[in-house]
Amino acid sequence: MKNIVLTLAAVAVLASCKEETKQEVETNEVVENVVEYAVFGDSISQDEAISSAEMMAKFKDLKEGDTLNVKFKSSIDEVCQKKGCWMTLGLEEDEQAFVKFKDYGFFVPKNAQEKEAIVNGKAFVSVISVDELKHYAKDEGKSQEAIDSITEPQVTYSFMADGVLIAKQ
Repeated sequence: MKNIVLTLAAVAVLASCKEETKQEVETNEVVENVVEYAVFGDSISQDEAISSAEMMAKFKDLKEGDTLNVKFKSSIDEVCQKKGCWMTLGLEEDEQAFVKFKDYGFFVPKNAQEKEAIVNGKAFVSVISVDELKHYAKDEGKSQEAIDSITEPQVTYSFMADGVLIAKQ
């Protein structure tokens, strides 16, 4: 009888040890990579932000005069080094979005290059005609050869942000 009681007690102790170990492993497996962001302008969330590739596809569908309310995530390529009053975000195909801030109401840190950003606002395209580009080139004093080489209008992908999140990393 003593042997049965001792055996049952030993089994109960071993079973409880296995259960604790199993719970510890499960708890350790639930680890997420959480990115903290600094907020500039309106407070926005990172939820439902599209990728830079998806944003590029949307820019390609826009025509001059169109605007699109959107939120997207990308890396910061450049920031205005005087005030932080504009930045460029990388898009697909080596393109960039030129981002300004609504009503000149806020700025971003001048050292934010290469950080991840999420911007919320209005996307639009600007198109500079070939004639206008040639006029600018002439005003800049470029050679006739350089002026004659301008054969395509210049499309600028622009964004007016009302809120920006920048990774704190």
